[in-house]
Amino acid sequence: MKRFSVFAIAREAMRQHSGWSRTWANPQPKKSYEVIIIGAGGHGLATAYYLGKNFGITNVAVIEKGWLGGGNTGRNTTIIRSNYLQDPSAAIYEKSRSLYENLSQELNYNVMFSPRGCMMLAQTQHEMRGYKRTAHANSLQGVKTEFIDPERIKQLCPIMNVDGPRYPVLGALWQSRAGSARHDAVAWGYARACSEMGMHILQKTEVIGVTQEAGNVTGVETSHGHIECKKLGMVVAGHASVVAEMAGFHLPIESVPLQALVSEPIKPCMDVVVMANTVHGYMSQSDKGEMVIGGGTDGYNAYTQRGSFHHLEETVRALIETFPMISRLKMLRHWGGIVDVTGDRSPILSKTPLGQTFINCGWGTGGFKAIPGSGWAFAELMAKGESPLTAEFGLDRFSAGRFVDESVAAGVAH
Repeated sequence: MKRFSVFAIAREAMRQHSGWSRTWANPQPKKSYEVIIIGAGGHGLATAYYLGKNFGITNVAVIEKGWLGGGNTGRNTTIIRSNYLQDPSAAIYEKSRSLYENLSQELNYNVMFSPRGCMMLAQTQHEMRGYKRTAHANSLQGVKTEFIDPERIKQLCPIMNVDGPRYPVLGALWQSRAGSARHDAVAWGYARACSEMGMHILQKTEVIGVTQEAGNVTGVETSHGHIECKKLGMVVAGHASVVAEMAGFHLPIESVPLQALVSEPIKPCMDVVVMANTVHGYMSQSDKGEMVIGGGTDGYNAYTQRGSFHHLEETVRALIETFPMISRLKMLRHWGGIVDVTGDRSPILSKTPLGQTFINCGWGTGGFKAIPGSGWAFAELMAKGESPLTAEFGLDRFSAGRFVDESVAAGVAH
């Protein structure tokens, strides 16, 4: 596979781009693999990549019901941050953020990571106390954040109205090295690297059953026949409970649609990410000029990927008070993503009751920011049977009452 560089682009420009090869292969499935990963989204592909890079395990198949990156990886608002309250959360999210910083160079694929900074607005006294507490926790965790005042906020984001009549901006938790990346490019970059290592990415292949013998997994039944494996990783986000049922166990999660939209493109006016929990919304500006706006989850369980007009109206109406200029914008498109939510709003990276079967789910509305760290940690768990980054996120925490409560620190259900 050709290495991307400015010289390669110039060379191909001279010959009408006729020399580019496929970004990743489209192989026929083998009868067996050492590892099968269900789900070719960001987390599944990252897991496969770090299995190969860190542990030399390359006899891997990543099986996808639809198309690569067609689930939540391509249906999110691309925010990357690590300013979480609990120590286990901060550790895995900071690992992820740090991996994002050099991911383009490592994969030789531009994921367009932009460390533009992220601020979480405090618009009530309760939020002020909560975010100051998080700033102190982050300092102890080695995560660089600070609590900033309205004057600094206005300097960083001039289009913001910090003197709103209902919810004035009192301060913000600011992480300068947070930011955003291109969601599709993250999946494509990992897929390209996995294919280069000889791994198989099997698109349009639905898993319809999990086979087992003597309490251990033996393979999966797919729409293209049975495929054997020694280890199985389930990384299917909102459909995790469906796949878990095939393996014979239940998960303490629920699946709900998360709403988002983008405006028509406009000239650059906002170079930070802003999250506003009280008025319930978050916003950034994409490289194409669109204002990327996210809201909350629908109030019911569903597997739809449609937008919800009443939810979008509620989100935009609330944000207009803090960002008056968006009242003049037209909506370009909107959508929903199926998110998997646990009771403590923290993920599950764990062994399962079925031997040699592992599950990675429960990221809720914050999965994109965790992709590299999740893949790194889950690969270690699958290869070695344990990982310091996943130790607190096991399935047994729910029966033992060892919750990693991020229901407030996550902010905007995010």
